[in-house]
Amino acid sequence: MTAWNILCDFDGTISVEDVIDSLLDRFGRPGWEALEQDWRAGRIGSRECMSGQVALLDMRQQELDAHLDGLWIDHAFPAFVARARELQTPIRVVSDGLDYAIHRILGRYDLDNLPLAANHLAPATPPRQWQLTSPFQAEGCRSGTCKCACVAQARTGGAKTLLIGDGASDFCAADQVDFVFAKHRLIEHCRAAGIPYVPITGFEDALELLPRLLDGSLLAEHQPHVLPAAAGF
Repeated sequence: MTAWNILCDFDGTISVEDVIDSLLDRFGRPGWEALEQDWRAGRIGSRECMSGQVALLDMRQQELDAHLDGLWIDHAFPAFVARARELQTPIRVVSDGLDYAIHRILGRYDLDNLPLAANHLAPATPPRQWQLTSPFQAEGCRSGTCKCACVAQARTGGAKTLLIGDGASDFCAADQVDFVFAKHRLIEHCRAAGIPYVPITGFEDALELLPRLLDGSLLAEHQPHVLPAAAGF
């Protein structure tokens, strides 16, 4: 059986809602919407957008923690992690979101020991201010977390790579992996780019599909079909 490494997005994939959006809706000072528009229009990268938006958050630590404690993950994700561990298939969470938020949310499910690549959220001065750094950025990449670099690292040793994701932050990485479990906008990207994928609605689907991925049958079903060359006369 071929070895696989799983790279899994967090916001909107593991989590039910986008954590950053929920924080900005509740605690963001004016100006974060303009940054969002600039990012969606391609005028700035996600790292610049996120850094500017995090600087506009106005909240105390206790308010942040209370908000995060009200956010939930896909109900089948813990079972998916358990099954992957049984099958000796490593999972790494790769996110353009916030490490503190991901650790706190996953900690409620005893899953905060999963390897994580994400932006680093830290308190700033004066109080109620926050700052963002990006320890997993890469030269030439405008994202806070370069998921393509994470894919390259996961390929070390010849393992195949599965990406589980849902949106724009996963597009580049989807072009680099061997297979994708796709939600939402990532479905259309994979379809348009001819990337081998299956659509999922959540981790119940992923849990059912995982054994077929690992035994090779799922990948074989979704390989592009090359027509034989016509015989010359």
